[in-house]
Amino acid sequence: MPTRERWTAAFAGLCLALLPAVLPPLPPVPASLLPAAEAQQVLRIGAIPDQNPEKLNRLYGLVADELSQQLGVKVSYVPVTDYAAAVSAFRTGSLDLVWFGGLTGVQASLQKPGAQMLAQRDIDAQFYTVFIANARSGIKPIQNQKGLVALKGKRFTFGSESSTSGRLMPQYFLAQAGVKLADFAGGAPGFSGSHDATIALVQSGTYDAGAVNEQVWKSNLRSGKANRSKVVQIWRTPSYPDYLWLGQPNLDQRFGKGFSAKLRQSIISWRPTDPEQKQILSLFGAQQFTTVKPGEYKQIEQVGRQIGKIR
Repeated sequence: MPTRERWTAAFAGLCLALLPAVLPPLPPVPASLLPAAEAQQVLRIGAIPDQNPEKLNRLYGLVADELSQQLGVKVSYVPVTDYAAAVSAFRTGSLDLVWFGGLTGVQASLQKPGAQMLAQRDIDAQFYTVFIANARSGIKPIQNQKGLVALKGKRFTFGSESSTSGRLMPQYFLAQAGVKLADFAGGAPGFSGSHDATIALVQSGTYDAGAVNEQVWKSNLRSGKANRSKVVQIWRTPSYPDYLWLGQPNLDQRFGKGFSAKLRQSIISWRPTDPEQKQILSLFGAQQFTTVKPGEYKQIEQVGRQIGKIR
């Protein structure tokens, strides 16, 4: 090959080698053109940590599997550290679907306009708190709400500070009976962090009495974790609305038109006749889920504002 031709070939090769560094990067491929596996969205679900982590991981792992099968999308359960973290994760969009208590559900929906109250359990329209006492505390069963004055001067604990059934509504009923938080031993109540912890602390005698979610109380009695010879129910509150599934406003935009309705219908369709769904419903302490009437949660918002949990 003549010298001139050799130089021409070498120069062309050098240009080809440098071409990727000279040209600007290509724009990303639109998600609609990616293979299905790469473009797949993940539905991130969460829940307030109102019970022990072992039970929560089991329950919401089952929920994730069931929803994934029904909806045809990947579903992932993301645990959170506390009630406030669940609200924060929903506000920032880190969680797409969250199982909230009444108070946290209202807090989250107020912070995220357009949030969708998708479903509640059959027991949530009329929910209850039970007041419990250590069997050796000397506290007798309370016949009516006015009898809550017997708790003055006692060591008393709520659950989480943001719990509807473990703090908000019990405090509301105590206030109606004339019992202020400063009336408890030490000038303030305790906050155990969860219903299971409240039961354990009252049963051990660390506290004389406490307020817990009725469903968790019954579950602890069935499992034997609550020993009737050591801890007893002393009063049951009037009913109020509680837990609900809250979804992000943009679910249809992310997962396709009609996805929110499909998600709601999937949850509402769960029945004890299906083995997997039966496990989920049993862990939720319900027979089925139903639609939500958002107006029923106005009471929760009003009480939340009264005690300063909603501003």
